[in-house]
Amino acid sequence: METTAQKNKELEKVQELVDDIGIAMMTTVDDQGQLVSRPMAALQMDEEGSIWFFTKRSAPKVAQIENNERRVNLSFAKVGDAEYVSVSGTADELDDRAKIDELWNPVAKAWFPEGKDDPELTLLKVHIDMAEYWNASDSKMVRFFQQATAAITGNPPKMGENQKVYN
Repeated sequence: METTAQKNKELEKVQELVDDIGIAMMTTVDDQGQLVSRPMAALQMDEEGSIWFFTKRSAPKVAQIENNERRVNLSFAKVGDAEYVSVSGTADELDDRAKIDELWNPVAKAWFPEGKDDPELTLLKVHIDMAEYWNASDSKMVRFFQQATAAITGNPPKMGENQKVYN
């Protein structure tokens, strides 16, 4: 994922974690009011605190975003390292050829066989309203020991950093 310096310095840790994890589960609401999630590769978190994705113009998520006040949630998880990020925000579909050129990578061709000029290719830009992250700085063994100690003592374990950030 491409990274840029954040104007909101509180988002720097979020950006670091999003960059490390890379894949989000993007949740929208369908026509029946059901929550629907799908994996999406984050391409960039820009300086304004927006995360960019490629998508197909005809994908159901595009209509779901438009029909539900553009509200989405992104969940990032790297379980082995105990890194988690939850982002709530608003999404916009954009047909910005210059931005597509900037973000294009060879892996995207698997989903867009005609390349950058694929008529189905469009962008989703998710502006972060609020992000919350959890990040354990200790190793798995230390976390396991802390959990075992907590189970014996009844005192909750200290499992690392947890922070809410508003943009």
